[in-house]
Amino acid sequence: MSEVEKFKPLRDGILVKKIENSSVTNGGIIIPETAKEKPQSGIVVSVGDGAKDNDGKLVPNDVNVGDKVIFTKWGGTEIKLDGEEYLLMKQSDILGVDYSNSEIIGCPGSCCSCKGCN
Repeated sequence: MSEVEKFKPLRDGILVKKIENSSVTNGGIIIPETAKEKPQSGIVVSVGDGAKDNDGKLVPNDVNVGDKVIFTKWGGTEIKLDGEEYLLMKQSDILGVDYSNSEIIGCPGSCCSCKGCN
């Protein structure tokens, strides 16, 4: 069992594998690492149980493993699991879920139970 499979975020925490931006534009121009934008999308690989509201009731997270999400530019904390970079963020850092493609685009591999890994 990998480190990613063993990792479970607490409360409203969400573990995301970043989808790196392409280093070549549509016109064929190569973008150097120093000029690249910080990734703002990724695949959810693990989700916490949710946060408690003011009445103490558990409010589950709105995202699921395998969802492609768009998040704030500086959201999350970078962590390394199995030698790869992941972002651990709160649900409030996630701006939305991208359902534009039924297949997972840029799935990080065998780290989760999404369609792209199986």
